Amino acid sequence: MKSDTTPHTDASAQPSSRRGFLGVAAAGMVGILLAPGVRLIEIAQATANPAAVSPGASSKVRWGMLIDSSKCASGCTDCVTACNTENGLSGGTLPTDSQWIRKIEIKEVRSGKTQSLPMMCQHCAEPPCVDVCPTGASFKRADGIVLVDKHTCIGCRYCMMACPYKARSFVHSPQIDQKPDVPRGMGTVEACTLCVHRVDRGEQPACVMACSKAGHEAIVFGDLNNPQSEISKRVASYPARQIRENLNLDTGVRYLGV
Repeated sequence: MKSDTTPHTDASAQPSSRRGFLGVAAAGMVGILLAPGVRLIEIAQATANPAAVSPGASSKVRWGMLIDSSKCASGCTDCVTACNTENGLSGGTLPTDSQWIRKIEIKEVRSGKTQSLPMMCQHCAEPPCVDVCPTGASFKRADGIVLVDKHTCIGCRYCMMACPYKARSFVHSPQIDQKPDVPRGMGTVEACTLCVHRVDRGEQPACVMACSKAGHEAIVFGDLNNPQSEISKRVASYPARQIRENLNLDTGVRYLGV
């Protein structure tokens, strides 16, 4: 009988680097399915140096905002200016300019009473933008923050049509001098991120800080899942409402006095 001279490779004897690569590749495939925005290279970096990576979003937390319209003056745009400065937006008035937060005026039909309030992405628990996105570029983090992955957004703008708050913008022109923490790109869609780069550092969103610094104190940011947080205490004590609450989207942004 002819002997088999084909070399056999013991799987257990594979170099650790190859096993590590295969493990990372497998993790990458899971990441694509479960966490849009997670890329293979990021998983590889995390495997190589776990200590250098932040713990990431936790489902134990639900970040949200509470906006008191009685403290929001119609002529004040401090929150808008702060958002533009923090995220590198032009702050222009052209229809093609990106606008992550804007001031709107609402009017009660019966009494004629008008109110001014900031409008931005409402960071829905059931976001329509995520439902209609064909590539998974629109996604919701475990902590409730809704984002757009610039690497997979194809600029179809389905999410813009699905958003009942008109909170998303399309980037029409090339971007230069970008902020390192806020990547933007022509041909993609973007919206308020709750200043996720600041939140992940344990800081407050720029609009909240600006409103507080100006002495208005109209915006409170915090963890809606923590009953001891300031935002949860206020939501429990006062009749906070959601814009278009009939849609049952469970928005992360709530309003008082509306």
